[in-house]
Amino acid sequence: MHIKKGIPVSPGIVIGEAYILENEEYLVRKKEIPESETQNEIDRFEKACSASVTELQSLVTDVNKKIGQGYSHILDAYIKIIDDPSTKSQIKKVIASDHFSAEYAVETVLKRYIKALMVLNDQYFSARVQDIQDIKKRILRNLFGAKKQDLTKLKKSIIIVAQDLSPSQTVSLDREKIIGFITDTGGRTSHTAIVARAMGIPAVVGLETVSVDISGGDILVVDGNNGLVIINPDEETLKKYRQMEKIFTNFEKNLTIELKDQPSVTLDGHKVRILANIEFPEEVASSLKFGAEGIGLYRTEFLYINTRTHPTEEEHFKAYKKAIDELGNKEIIIRTLDMGADKFETSEQAKEHNPFLGCRAIRLCMLRTELFKPQLKAILRIAFYGKNVKMMLPMIATVEEIRQVKAILEQVKSELRRSNVQFSDNLQTGIMIETPSAAITADLLADEVDFFSIGTNDLIQYTIAVDRINEKVAYLYQPAHPAILRLLQNVIAAGKKHNKRVAMCGEMSGDPLYTILLLGMGLMEFSVTPTSIPTLKKIIRSVTMDEAKKTCEKALTLKTSEEIRNFLTTRIKRIIPEAF
Repeated sequence: MHIKKGIPVSPGIVIGEAYILENEEYLVRKKEIPESETQNEIDRFEKACSASVTELQSLVTDVNKKIGQGYSHILDAYIKIIDDPSTKSQIKKVIASDHFSAEYAVETVLKRYIKALMVLNDQYFSARVQDIQDIKKRILRNLFGAKKQDLTKLKKSIIIVAQDLSPSQTVSLDREKIIGFITDTGGRTSHTAIVARAMGIPAVVGLETVSVDISGGDILVVDGNNGLVIINPDEETLKKYRQMEKIFTNFEKNLTIELKDQPSVTLDGHKVRILANIEFPEEVASSLKFGAEGIGLYRTEFLYINTRTHPTEEEHFKAYKKAIDELGNKEIIIRTLDMGADKFETSEQAKEHNPFLGCRAIRLCMLRTELFKPQLKAILRIAFYGKNVKMMLPMIATVEEIRQVKAILEQVKSELRRSNVQFSDNLQTGIMIETPSAAITADLLADEVDFFSIGTNDLIQYTIAVDRINEKVAYLYQPAHPAILRLLQNVIAAGKKHNKRVAMCGEMSGDPLYTILLLGMGLMEFSVTPTSIPTLKKIIRSVTMDEAKKTCEKALTLKTSEEIRNFLTTRIKRIIPEAF
């Protein structure tokens, strides 16, 4: 028996046989061609693109049947990239002008895109590398005339083991036969992870060498709740996990049905709001299905992905309108652009030695108002249309930054007035608390804004000085670190003192381990991944505020992350033993 720890990206516990999915790599050689053959190579490239688009369109139909229309946008984006005139033009130029084969041209151009995304040093865009890799492999497979492993005629249930699994591979999985998957690479923000959660396939990623550690036919236990994979478990372990698998499956199914329309209220009557974090407008329907009261974090970075030009005011407006039409009168909080400068500038001068501490998020927006103003105009306009729209600014560190944004906002309002465009003149604006300076001076920032939302992902890494996607130091990334708890307590107290709403939208808010602790601190608004909502409701509806406060007081007396986690685990196990 051997146990490996990875990143849990889709909850659930499954037991089954390992099926090794071979890594789909193609050896592309630098091959020059005579000028007389360039048109033939361009024709081959066009045919490969057409075949790839046809495959993806077929997958879109399957996705819509399996998990609804909310997730086919991922494949639609792939189709747009393949058909993008600029991308095609660059590849054809390598063929026609440089006289290289179609395979080499595709490899060269798309690798350039991949490198550009990787140097951004941004978790969100690092996850998009997988999308371009998927597109590249699909076009190359059609150029080479290669065949994929056939997963459509499986005779028994299996667990996929792969170096990586692309989003398009994930959506094509047969949910009846493929009960889980594990991979060497990947993270929570990848499209593969998003699709796995939507399809309800338990998954663990980031296991480093699992694809070579496991042989086909090995018996595996995949614990998507805790990120554990057990290879060839002994009888006692197998018996234990079979029982857990049965309990969790029934628990999750019943919980969603039972609690979807129930209020999130503590046993002693304290109302707690639970909203959803989304990345695309199409995710609204799924959020409502799990019982979200609204959208607490609407990431807008998708508008900037794979575009050669900046999104226009109208493109912003249409995307937001799509989400609002689905939501009805429910609240939506739109976060402004949260990306680094490297996405928009390719020059050597734009490269930064430490992008995490550089020109990103609100800093970039204030520097590049031609990016910022169209988004602000669209949000102001959609707030008039939607009535329950609010705006949130990322990576705020100082009072001065908020005042600078307010000045730009007034300029934008003046421009809209001159154009006789209707907009909301009283748009509520909040900030992400994700820098230590913001957390420490929350009392000063409170006078400048309408609400706070704590972004724990960045707050933790900035406070503990740890890059959470660096495997060498990732173990230091601890939400239960006493310093983090003290900062959270300070922010929540400042919000209460100044009568400002305080929410939390980072991953910590959706982790059931910390729900009681956060309630005890006074956090009354959680914004989480939609699938986390039923579990959070269960916890909230099972405790009194007095119990939560006592749990918090005890946790704050402990000195290490491990002590705090162990204490919270014993507490939460009394309520939902099925999830631990």
